[in-house]
Amino acid sequence: MSKLFSLEGKFALVTGSTQGIGYAIAKGLAEAGASVILNGRMKDKLDEAVHRLSSEGLKVHGVSFDVTDEQGVIEAINYIHSTIAPIDILVNNAGITVRKKVYDLSYEEWKSVLAVNLDGAFLVTRAVVPSMIERKSGKILNTCSLMSLVARTDNTPYASSKGGMALFTKALAVELGPHNIQANGIGPGYFNTPLTKVLQQNEKFDTWVKSSTPAARWGEVEELVGTSVFLTSGASNFVTGQIVYVDGGFTSSL
Repeated sequence: MSKLFSLEGKFALVTGSTQGIGYAIAKGLAEAGASVILNGRMKDKLDEAVHRLSSEGLKVHGVSFDVTDEQGVIEAINYIHSTIAPIDILVNNAGITVRKKVYDLSYEEWKSVLAVNLDGAFLVTRAVVPSMIERKSGKILNTCSLMSLVARTDNTPYASSKGGMALFTKALAVELGPHNIQANGIGPGYFNTPLTKVLQQNEKFDTWVKSSTPAARWGEVEELVGTSVFLTSGASNFVTGQIVYVDGGFTSSL
C-alpha cells in the first residue's frame, strides 16, 4: 500500500513554495520521496527554504522565477528540464491577494492578482505540459480555494481568480486525460499562514471562522500534505478534474 502513495523517482515543481501552503506541500512531497524544485521570486527567501529542507535530508532544488514573466517561465522550465530533470509533478501554487471593496480596487490591483493566480498557472502549465505529453505521464495539482466555490466580501479579484482556477483545472483534465496526465485541485479552507495572520488577529473575523467551520478551528498547513500526496501519486491515476476541499467542513455547513 505504501508504494501506491510513494513519489520516489519523481520530480516535482511547486511554485510559490518559500512559505505557507506551498512550502508545506513541497516538504510533504519531498518526504514522500520526490525530488522537489522550490520556486519563488525572492532569491534570498528561496535559498533559505531550500537550506531548511535540504538540512532535513530531503531532495530539493531552488529555481527563482516570476510566474507572470512569460519568457522567464519558458527559460526556467527549459533550465529545469535540461539541468535537473523533466517535471513529473507540477503544483501551481503561487498566489497573492488584495483585500479591498470592489469599488476601491484599482485596475492595476485587479490585474496583478489575476496575473499571478491564474495567468501564472497557465504560463507554467503551458511550458511544462509538452514534456509530460511526450512521456505520456504527469500530474498537475492546482491550489484552488474555498473561493473557487463561494465568495466573501473584500476579495473580488481573489475569488475571481480562484473560480477561474477551478475551471482551468477541469479544462486541463479534459484536454490532457488522453495523454495519461491527471489535473486536480486542492481547495484549502481557512489555514494558519503568514498571509492570514492579519485575519487571525482580527477577533471578530477569527470568531467567525471558528464558528463557521465544523472543526471549530483554523487548519494547519501540514494538514494539506496527505491530500496533496494522494493527488500527485499513483493512488489517484483515475482521479482527474476534481477539486478536493480541505476545509474542516466549512463548505458543508450553513
